[in-house]
Amino acid sequence: MNPEHVSSEELHAYVDNQLDAQRRIEVEAWLATHGDAARQVDDYRALQQRLHRHFDPVLAEHPGTSLPKSRAVFGLNHLLRPAMAILLMLASGLLGWSLKSADDKNVEAVAYTDLVQPAAFAHQVYSSDPNYPVEIPAIRRASLNQWVSKRMHTDLQAPDLAASGFRLIGGRLLPSTNRMAAQFMYEDTQGERLTIYIRRIAADSNSSFEYMDQDNLHIFYWINNFVGYAVVGVQPATRLIAVANAVNRLAR
Repeated sequence: MNPEHVSSEELHAYVDNQLDAQRRIEVEAWLATHGDAARQVDDYRALQQRLHRHFDPVLAEHPGTSLPKSRAVFGLNHLLRPAMAILLMLASGLLGWSLKSADDKNVEAVAYTDLVQPAAFAHQVYSSDPNYPVEIPAIRRASLNQWVSKRMHTDLQAPDLAASGFRLIGGRLLPSTNRMAAQFMYEDTQGERLTIYIRRIAADSNSSFEYMDQDNLHIFYWINNFVGYAVVGVQPATRLIAVANAVNRLAR
């Protein structure tokens, strides 16, 4: 039987071979009549192949006496980070990102200090709060958008991520070094949360794109017209890429 709807979570589960046999057949039948979703699945698979192509050789290595000292000391985790950065730039190209090289070390330092660190910390503090994760709930979305826009002197709208399988919980204003920041919080059908952290960045850069993992969090961050964005969550990086891509499109 052809299902009426297949969620984003199920598409990812389909690509990862995590659906039972019956549901897999139903999803395949649905994809046959939904070309956009089928192309999205193809993108996910292409990204998955790139992940394997880039990481499988690295994961197969065992540090030993033949390795340079720097690799033996820093270990596998440090070995993976440069490969991950390269891979994600390839993946972002697949999904339509416009990227710029991060040659300016000052911009990198400012983005990390003023954007990545506070975004990760705010996510850890508020996403785990069972009672007060947000100040203004999603039911008052218009008030939330107006409030954060006024306080940050920037027109901000909580992105609609329903197509990516996330519903808005709400948001809040936060102090962030010498400026204010906005945090929008979302939740998927499994109850896992992600946050979008937005603030002005005093760096001479119109756009940059980077990825970082920190304390079991996946963080995608970039700068558009002196406004920094960070998407933070525990969801698989392949899923957060699609979310970050959607946020970036809406922010332009």
